[in-house]
Amino acid sequence: MSVLHMLLTVTVFGLLILLLGFSSLQEFAGLDFLDALLIAFALSFSSTVFAVKVLDEKSEMSSLHGKIAIGILIMQDIFAVVFIAVTSGKLPSVWALLLLLLIPLRPLLIRFLHYAGHGELLILSGIAFALGGAALFGVVGVKPDLGALLLGVLLAGNSKSEELARSLFAFKEVFLVAFFLSVGFHGLPSMNAVLIAAALALIMPAKSLLFFRLFTVFKLRARTGFLASLTLSNYSEFGLIVGAIGVAGGWMPAEWLVIIALALSMTFIMSSLAESHAHHLYARFEKKLCRFERSQRLADDCPIEVGDAQVLVFGMGRVGTGVYDTLLKKYGENLLGIDYDQAIVNQHTQAGRSVILGDATDYDFRERLRPDAVKLIMLDMPNVKEALAAVEMIERTGYQGQVAAAVKHNDCIPVLEAAGVDAVFNIYAEAGSGFANHVCENTAVVLD
Repeated sequence: MSVLHMLLTVTVFGLLILLLGFSSLQEFAGLDFLDALLIAFALSFSSTVFAVKVLDEKSEMSSLHGKIAIGILIMQDIFAVVFIAVTSGKLPSVWALLLLLLIPLRPLLIRFLHYAGHGELLILSGIAFALGGAALFGVVGVKPDLGALLLGVLLAGNSKSEELARSLFAFKEVFLVAFFLSVGFHGLPSMNAVLIAAALALIMPAKSLLFFRLFTVFKLRARTGFLASLTLSNYSEFGLIVGAIGVAGGWMPAEWLVIIALALSMTFIMSSLAESHAHHLYARFEKKLCRFERSQRLADDCPIEVGDAQVLVFGMGRVGTGVYDTLLKKYGENLLGIDYDQAIVNQHTQAGRSVILGDATDYDFRERLRPDAVKLIMLDMPNVKEALAAVEMIERTGYQGQVAAAVKHNDCIPVLEAAGVDAVFNIYAEAGSGFANHVCENTAVVLD
């Protein structure tokens, strides 16, 4: 899907740029086929940094649409890395074959990462791995960027690498800002450059529509496809890297690097506004979007079926699991847990809990909820905007039962109460009370 989208985007954008070469605009004059192809290739990427930041803030990284968006971005990043390797202009030495020995050394590298512990030493270890991998690849004539990438791939897939990724995210943002600064050194944009960048930002939704249509063709629901395509609705920092390589190699005019940077900045603003209202936008255009759905759907993207359950727990993380186990003693088979992470659902199912795959903000859910049968809905959702979207969805079903929610901050309590939530609890404030109750129930302390 990612390959198909990139091919279509490069083709359409490339032809459009070539056609504009017949106009009187100076920026398009003299652009040949390869120039147009390189610019279109740079514009075909979506931002990995933006997607990770937004999905993490909204706690949707493990959702189906989040995983799909990240999967698409990984494929795009691979294309960028291949481009970087091909355009390096150097042939690797024979010793480069020894780099394959890094693969069986993966357990040793991960063990070293665990020895680093936490805090500053872990961050320094991550930087050392990146610089060491880059230096090692550079010695044998391979692009150093690939060395840092391969070390990251080898370290991925364990809890320590996730902690390292969170620790290094701030550095990545700083380096990205520095990269934008270096792009700005290419000169002050002309008025024509600003207008072209604005035009590119305005046609960016065409990329999103193409993503959405491909998602539905590949049997995803309209909701999943819409949310995933919205996350990908921007240009990318990798496009800037491609453009910088093109300028350095003399394959692209330097002014186009500034144009791409301006268009990227504009789409970041547009995407931020759209992402903050993503679920409301879907609710508004739901009927029109659902027309593009196929009758057959992927097994992981089916609407929620609650059956005869009367108590629902949305969010089966640590707090949700504790809620489920406590309520199980009272409600038994009438209790159902719901989570959007298939791995978490599988863990709970293996542990004997009744948990299904689903999303509390799924507007298709209202068609399957029996509001007269369900008596209590509990929301364990750390993002207050998602909780508000879930409450709005619940109200649309005509549900008249009780709704409870858990939050992390006290200022979220009045917001949810105003939205109609019957009981709102601060998980940190209630943790002390729960701990005290647990001690009292399981110990027999007699005071003098």
